[in-house]
Amino acid sequence: MTNTMQRWEIDAIGERLTMRAVPVPVPQAGEVLVKVRAVALNYRDKMVVESGRGLPLGFPFTPCSDLSGEVIALGPGATRFSTGARVISVFTPDWIDGLRPGNARTPAYRTLGGYYPGVLAEYVVMPEAWLVLAPATLDHSEAATLPVAGLTAWFALVERARVRAGDTVLITSTGGVALFGLEIAKAHGATVIVSGRADNEARARALGADHYVDRQRDDWVEAVYSMTADRGADHILEVVGGNHLGKSVKVAAVGAHICQIGALDGFDLSAPAMPLMLKDVTVHGIGTGSRHALQNLIRAVDQIGLKPVIDVRYTMVDVLSAFDHLGRGAFGKIVIDVA
Repeated sequence: MTNTMQRWEIDAIGERLTMRAVPVPVPQAGEVLVKVRAVALNYRDKMVVESGRGLPLGFPFTPCSDLSGEVIALGPGATRFSTGARVISVFTPDWIDGLRPGNARTPAYRTLGGYYPGVLAEYVVMPEAWLVLAPATLDHSEAATLPVAGLTAWFALVERARVRAGDTVLITSTGGVALFGLEIAKAHGATVIVSGRADNEARARALGADHYVDRQRDDWVEAVYSMTADRGADHILEVVGGNHLGKSVKVAAVGAHICQIGALDGFDLSAPAMPLMLKDVTVHGIGTGSRHALQNLIRAVDQIGLKPVIDVRYTMVDVLSAFDHLGRGAFGKIVIDVA
């Protein structure tokens, strides 16, 4: 191990990312040093670099939140892991269990790669509480996809909406969270409808989608009605946002759960009130999940053999190309193989 490492940084919001040689950090009390093996990208990473998203970024700023790696050194008093342990990061490290921190005036948004420094580097130091053991059945590239995309889908469908066998689940995208949702819903015995671009239908069906509908169809709502014999969907992973929430309300079954996750079409949501009320629809605002929920997901991954869908893997020197790919969209996850 050398005394320097490579890390991607910006010095101001909107700047182009630059890879720099910097000193390898040293773990302090209660911290661990992690050799990063893989980093998974989320669309949020691109938005934080380009706009800051109103976060108090510290410069130079390193983006990204999702890592898989190995603990190689322990700071004084660190006992949670042994050296050599395979670990993944916790996206919202202050959220251990129960309700998310924050209050009515100030919802908490203290996450890695935003409020806290990011992980797009060869080595990182962080408090040992900010990590959990990685699944035994996944390699580093696969494990790195869990902290945001995997956990968000799990927390929405399993720990909030309580999906069960016989339910119908509508997945409104083919990105990272969406495809985790597809696999998790199928593992629970649900019927799954996937909505996305027409050219992704074959791959979605290969992953287990029972029905597929082109999201750009003018009769999208009618298509979902037809697929469900007018009953509608019991659970909807709403990752599009904007006016699309209104469509999700229309196709929701009586007593349905809509998990509002993403905002690809905007953060100003719009939906008709009458069907929302008359169908007794519950809307869950989902902002990933707790550390405890991530550990629940990891146990499930190892028990059922869930395999994340990785669209493409880039090397550390090709990060700019990976971010460009992120902007174009992906079928599943984009991963940076760090070492």
